[in-house]
Amino acid sequence: MKKVAVFTGTRAEYGLLYWLLKDIQGADDLELKLLVSGSHLSPEFGHTADQIEADGFEISEKIEMLLSSDSAVGTVKSLGLGIIGYADALERQQPDILVVLGDRYEALGVTQAAMLMRVPVLHIHGGEITEGAYDDAIRHAISKLSLLHATSTESYRKRVIQLGEAPERVINVGAIGLDHLKRSEFMSRQELSESLKFSLDGDFAIVTYHPVTLANEPAEKAFENITRVLDTYPWLKVIITYPNADEGGRKIIPLIEAYAAKHKERVIVVPSLGQRRYLSAVKHATVVIGNSSSGIIEVPSFKVPTINIGTRQFGRLAAESVVNCSPSEVGIRKALEQTIDMFKSNALSSVVNPYGKGNASEKILNLIRKADLTTIKTFHDLDSEQG
Repeated sequence: MKKVAVFTGTRAEYGLLYWLLKDIQGADDLELKLLVSGSHLSPEFGHTADQIEADGFEISEKIEMLLSSDSAVGTVKSLGLGIIGYADALERQQPDILVVLGDRYEALGVTQAAMLMRVPVLHIHGGEITEGAYDDAIRHAISKLSLLHATSTESYRKRVIQLGEAPERVINVGAIGLDHLKRSEFMSRQELSESLKFSLDGDFAIVTYHPVTLANEPAEKAFENITRVLDTYPWLKVIITYPNADEGGRKIIPLIEAYAAKHKERVIVVPSLGQRRYLSAVKHATVVIGNSSSGIIEVPSFKVPTINIGTRQFGRLAAESVVNCSPSEVGIRKALEQTIDMFKSNALSSVVNPYGKGNASEKILNLIRKADLTTIKTFHDLDSEQG
């Protein structure tokens, strides 16, 4: 029986991993070791470890690492604390393989620890590009520290190979978050309203705006521009979720709370919706606004338009339902006008999501089961394919 450690440090990452965790948990030949860290353990960000346990998962390790700091220095120190804790957790659990997803600094830390402790890593969602955030460099670094790769598109598979990874160890499985489309039961509009204790009887938007950690795009200014535009659509209700625990993220939270307090009948703030409520909200929403990867990867499958603000996701493959705009008030206003027209005219009924159709977990399990975890990595030169 293989011990499969799966790492999660944020609510978004956990939501994407949900069905993979369920499948590992239910497998006769695999033993799940769940490592939980980052904002999951922070009351400030909703202490979402409680939701993980409520979903029926036993948390093998809770690794505290998040300092209450909004600076670059604080982020680096949090990463350092994390690496220390991850080393202890891996030593206790002795996994045969570690699964990490994406591009967060928390995931970088646990991958560094695993590599030095000779625990092979399977990286999900490698090869992607997000030029507006330092997550871009982190993602490629995690790929180079990993043995196996599960990418979300064929073009991203080719990019991981371009990084020097052997083609036989890089598999295109599609976006793992799309497994929810086939396997999750979504809430009706009424059930969602009752769960939130907030009426959603008309059109509504979902807003999630994260700080941009690489480009010169002040988070406070961008969020203020979003609210100014929303104020010109008084008939549009708004669900706002908290940003990630990134450098600058805490500066947005007071602005979010103040805006909701000023518009209690129209705006609700939920630090973390959880994956089922979030995707249920997307299903019934008029538009999704912000700069989250979910707006590009998962939302198009619901035929709902996305306004992708600024440079955070710049370079990522996107469906026709995604409208990119600047973080200026004028840019956001034009994008909202365009996406509402899309929604009202039913123009997105034929939109195709380039990230697959929702069967990634099964492919990842097959990769885990069949992989030779004793393989020593060698650098794959592209020239070797021609000879």
